[in-house]
Amino acid sequence: MKLIFSNIKWIMLVSGLITCSMILSALHPNLGLTLTFGETMDGNLANIIVRNWGALIAIVGGMLVYGAYHEPNRNLVLFVASISKSIFILLNLVYGQAYLAKSSPALVFDSLLVIIFVSYLVSKSSK
Repeated sequence: MKLIFSNIKWIMLVSGLITCSMILSALHPNLGLTLTFGETMDGNLANIIVRNWGALIAIVGGMLVYGAYHEPNRNLVLFVASISKSIFILLNLVYGQAYLAKSSPALVFDSLLVIIFVSYLVSKSSK
């Protein structure tokens, strides 16, 4: 736990920058979907949903970067990021089994981050 506490700024910074890479889905929806799930969707509705999804994930990444440098907001940022990433994981496990071969790196990454972020929050609240 001490390792997480002493490095939370860098964990948030690196994970935030990686999470920000999902801006790719906002800019190039088909490429983002292909890289994440191995498939694409067509049409205007797909463009709206995928671009919005990519932008929201990138915003969470930006919040992680912000929280790394602004300790008073850190708990809120880690809470929001944990909820967002947990929903992504849960939806993929429930509805996305056909895509797990392609999406598993993102799911493992996000799962590790949720464990780290929640461990930090629980440990910090018990102090």
